[in-house]
Amino acid sequence: MAIEHAILVSLLEQPGSGYELARRFERSIGYFWTATHQQIYRVLKRMESDGWVDVRDVPQHGRPDKKEYAVAAEGRAALSAWLHEPIEPESVRHDLAVKIRGAAFDDPAALIREVERYQQVHAERLAHYLAGEERDFTGPGAPALTGPGAPAAGRPDAGRELQHVVLRGGIAYERMTLAWLDDVLATLRRLATTPPTPRAERRDA
Repeated sequence: MAIEHAILVSLLEQPGSGYELARRFERSIGYFWTATHQQIYRVLKRMESDGWVDVRDVPQHGRPDKKEYAVAAEGRAALSAWLHEPIEPESVRHDLAVKIRGAAFDDPAALIREVERYQQVHAERLAHYLAGEERDFTGPGAPALTGPGAPAAGRPDAGRELQHVVLRGGIAYERMTLAWLDDVLATLRRLATTPPTPRAERRDA
């Protein structure tokens, strides 16, 4: 997936300025795709030149006008074409897993602090995801499915349901990772208190 596709999805969900789009990447789109503010502004400019997005000036009281972006017909066609393309399952590249295996040839206990740091990062990410889920989907203050643009009674809101299922995937992944890291730490700590197995004496040829 290219960043253009993530931007198209976000703008189809709701048009907005480059700043608003960057905030969405920080708040929710970042669950599955990350991008810096500079990347977003640079790609938006290219998408405008390619005719994928339209831009209009929106007056603001007491502040300069802002540029609001919306998906143009060519952008929608590009997204549709991408949605119908097959994608290959992602290959896993996990530096920490390689370090863990490599610890067999060093001191396993020396890796404990690094795994604990890694664990803290994922615990904070899980807390962020859960807070977002309560804020946007499950909590008492979550947006109601009423008002203009809401689906007819008895019909699901596809946009919100698909956003939520992606977020649930992120939550499940973080929980799985934390459970694995608990297992890793237990193993490293056990090895740290176990005398090393004597190595066979080297024999000269």
